[in-house]
Amino acid sequence: MATIEEQIRELEEEISKTRYNKSTEAHIGKLKARIAKLSAENEKRKASKGGGKGFYVKKAGDSTVALVGFPSVGKSTLLNQLTGAKSEVGAYHFTTLDVVPGVMEYNHAKIQILDMPGLIKDASKGKGRGREVIAAARAADVILLVVDVFNPDISVLFKELWDAGIRLNQTKPDVTITGASQGGLLIKTTLPLTKISEETAREMAAAYGLVNATVVIREDINVEQMLDCLAGNRVYIKAIMAVNKIDMAKPGMLEAARERNPEYPIFPVSAATGEGMEELKQGIYDTIDMIRVYMKPQGQEADMDIPLIVKRGNTVGDVCELIHRAFRDNFRYAMVWGDSAKFPGQTVGMDHVLMDRDVLTIVVKR
Repeated sequence: MATIEEQIRELEEEISKTRYNKSTEAHIGKLKARIAKLSAENEKRKASKGGGKGFYVKKAGDSTVALVGFPSVGKSTLLNQLTGAKSEVGAYHFTTLDVVPGVMEYNHAKIQILDMPGLIKDASKGKGRGREVIAAARAADVILLVVDVFNPDISVLFKELWDAGIRLNQTKPDVTITGASQGGLLIKTTLPLTKISEETAREMAAAYGLVNATVVIREDINVEQMLDCLAGNRVYIKAIMAVNKIDMAKPGMLEAARERNPEYPIFPVSAATGEGMEELKQGIYDTIDMIRVYMKPQGQEADMDIPLIVKRGNTVGDVCELIHRAFRDNFRYAMVWGDSAKFPGQTVGMDHVLMDRDVLTIVVKR
């Protein structure tokens, strides 16, 4: 019997021999779904057998940013510039053999920056401890792609992250899959689909192993997005790019880097000289999309000097959890002053969404 790897290769070969058009869309989609299913099974088997020691990094600060790049592009020096952390630096491959954390303080926010071993081709398959590096990257809030100005091509990096289920600067498709004990496989759509047919979606779901389930599609998705929804283990992470070594760049190099990577906000920096660091710090802060909330103890003045830093979209309940679990458990009501309030001092519940510079009073049971 063929191994999983052999089955995957056979399916990939069949896809490569099939010309893509409307009549073959469902067939190719089905083959891709089978590959995704087999790949997931293969990963589970490898995980159950154990493997090399993974990188454990304790979460710190208000958010986490992972530095992802090839070996020797200056990630360690960049970490030192951003955080003052001491990461070993050397002009040779694989200098950083572990994940080195540091904390960048900016606009009252404490942002954890992770310097990780460089990614290489086939990292997603485990080469160069790639799986452990990528596992650490999956847990980040933002990925900072680090390249040097002499080689701004990130196609290999992008492919390794993509193959590991990391989707950069994408949002999770609006698709819901609900399993059932009977009733067969139902595909429901709330809008016309132009990039994938209902038949293709059904064929793919069946090939992935869904027998009794309802798939509700509320977005005009394509085959790759349908695959991501079936796999269910994708992560969607914001990404920006630092182009390093601009102090050594020749005319036109930076412009070429921008043209090659139009989908990422680009920050030209020199980790060696510190050039561009303030702009990069602001870019990281803006990408995480944090807001400042000023706490006002009941009956007292608000502390307008040191805000609480939370992510945009956070609620009063999230702030309670951040301060102490007891605040959520004993919550009575809250009062809000600022842009999120209909009027100053509005009484709100835990599901109230806060906005930047809001002033908040939390009242708990005594």
